[in-house]
Amino acid sequence: MNSAVVKLSKVNKIYKTGEVSFQALKNINLSIKKGEFAAVIGPSGSGKSTLMHIMGLLDRPTSGFYKLDGKNTSRLEENQQAEIRNKKIGFVFQTFNLLPRTSALDNVALPLMYAGTGSEVRREKAKKALEQVGLGEKVASFPNQLSGGQQQRVAIARALVMHPFLLLADEPTGNLDSASGAEIMKIFNLLHKDGKTIIMITHEKDIAKHAQRSIKIKDGSIVRNLWIFGKQVN
Repeated sequence: MNSAVVKLSKVNKIYKTGEVSFQALKNINLSIKKGEFAAVIGPSGSGKSTLMHIMGLLDRPTSGFYKLDGKNTSRLEENQQAEIRNKKIGFVFQTFNLLPRTSALDNVALPLMYAGTGSEVRREKAKKALEQVGLGEKVASFPNQLSGGQQQRVAIARALVMHPFLLLADEPTGNLDSASGAEIMKIFNLLHKDGKTIIMITHEKDIAKHAQRSIKIKDGSIVRNLWIFGKQVN
């Protein structure tokens, strides 16, 4: 049986502004196994992005525990969390987050540069990552020379270049037309078939159907957690 690479136990997240408190997550218990493709769905303000930020070590829970690849991350220093983020987690965001005056190749190579990889090696790895998403001929193109779908593919290549064991995607088709969105989901489906663990945040039911599993969050709580084909998880 595949072991859980993501495990949240009794996770709560409370934001405080002066005298006002807001509980964004309420007693979250969730496990994602290696090689699983899970979709976290819910309306705006439901807590799904806060959940992704905690899973991606971009934020810390107020209480509870988060284990990533078997390691309790709750007491890690910020520099330790940053190292894990760079080496083990790939992020894909709705807004692409590409550097506008930087070529596709160099955008993809950024995580390798931060990791101290030599220039020749990182260029070769970045080129292979672009080929993996069907953009091998666009290495020298700048973001403004690419369509929205192509820019998102560059962002996916950047997320993959460090060979992370976990891929987190936050509304990856949110800024795309339906045809470009379908192309992006084909890439995620192929990555899943290759064994990549994927957690995708979305509010679109048609996009969520590409995943194996649907986790619905509402008002900070998980209200449904089931396999797409009807098998209840918990």
